[in-house]
Amino acid sequence: MNPSVGDVLTSVVAGFVASAVLIIAIGAQNAFVLRQGLRREHVLPVVLTCALSDVLLTAAGIAGLGAVISARPGLVTAIRWIGAAFLIGYAILAARRALHPEGSLGASGKAPATLRATLLTTLALTYLNPHVYLDTVLLLGSIAQQHPHHWLFLVGTTAASSLWFAGLGLGAHRLGPLLARPGAWRILDGLIALVMAGVAATLLLGG
Repeated sequence: MNPSVGDVLTSVVAGFVASAVLIIAIGAQNAFVLRQGLRREHVLPVVLTCALSDVLLTAAGIAGLGAVISARPGLVTAIRWIGAAFLIGYAILAARRALHPEGSLGASGKAPATLRATLLTTLALTYLNPHVYLDTVLLLGSIAQQHPHHWLFLVGTTAASSLWFAGLGLGAHRLGPLLARPGAWRILDGLIALVMAGVAATLLLGG
């Protein structure tokens, strides 16, 4: 039986709201997208990678991957430690940029990272963070199962993540005038270092 217009809207709106609530929180992935947007470096590929990853992970959760992950806690633990190590390394690099602005991308003519390196960092920040699996695969996947038209729920989550990452990355350049001075970039890199270190701490503590 074809879903009614009301059923369609209910599932889509529910997916949009649920995804928006989870994705807007400032985390490692968002901080990286923001920085790329401010620097105008490979912004569109980064935005597309993040948005498509959300679609893939949420779809996997709806299809039942959440149950598979829940049955293998050792896998989540391994990802948690690997992800924490990666985030700590990235936090150290951001802290070094904050302490030594001459090496900061925002304060010098240093060449931007290659597209390959940028995409690898984006993928690492996405798939090495267990919170991503908890939020998208497990939580959104289980919420979607409560709706009779759970694939329409995916349409809503896709819209939310696409709009968020596009706005964050492609709209970040509007903050450019505020970051014209090296001192502003030192503050930004310092905040990024704190975010990365904070997420790593939650992983190490079993969050």
